[in-house]
Amino acid sequence: MSFVSYLINGISLGSVYAIIALGYTMVYGIAKMLNFAHGDVIMVGGYVVFTVVSTMGLSPVLGIVLSVIICTVLGVTIEKIAYKPLRGASPLAVLITAIGVSYLLQNLAMLIFGAETRAFTSVVKIAPLKLADGALTISGETMVTILACIVIMIALTSFIKYTKAGRAMLAVSEDKGAATLMGVNVNGTIALTFAIGSALAAVAGVLLCSAYPSLSPYTGAMPGIKAFVAAVFGGIGSIREP
Repeated sequence: MSFVSYLINGISLGSVYAIIALGYTMVYGIAKMLNFAHGDVIMVGGYVVFTVVSTMGLSPVLGIVLSVIICTVLGVTIEKIAYKPLRGASPLAVLITAIGVSYLLQNLAMLIFGAETRAFTSVVKIAPLKLADGALTISGETMVTILACIVIMIALTSFIKYTKAGRAMLAVSEDKGAATLMGVNVNGTIALTFAIGSALAAVAGVLLCSAYPSLSPYTGAMPGIKAFVAAVFGGIGSIREP
């Protein structure tokens, strides 16, 4: 049963990486930029929930909603201030800017919350599932993480396939110039892509901190790198019609 337990936990952690990797691949596929600050948006989402739930004592649901909203606004702001002026710039300039934004977010977190690791209170209140007479126990965090990944995958696929904004993303991913000639708002589409990617990062941050209850300014750094590797193996930038 230990192998099955390890397998389930691995699928759960892989589900978090998959949610993060979606943000990477959407941004690269549509804006042709590697947003290495994406991992730090995860950290911001975790700190928002930590502040709302642990510091202010408010509802976890409110914390999650605020985390998604704040990270979405943060993603759009980063795109507008840091990345939009670099459209057409060399990949090296974009990469340096992304690393700079990453360091900025990390150092702001250290200034506000300090560098020490904080204990994160899980927002998942589902009781563990015990199977095989208790020989196999699946935590509530694991079940919620896997389910959330499946729901997000289905929702994102449906969004791209059936909505006007999703079709616009496909068009911009294929050819920005042709999409502009066809009346697609390229700037708005790219901003929407950053918004969706950052919202997914917020969800991933909450799930990651709930499963591994610790939080620091570097919480999103290593998961972000691992998710980037997963995105590369999965075909980063591949935004295709389902």
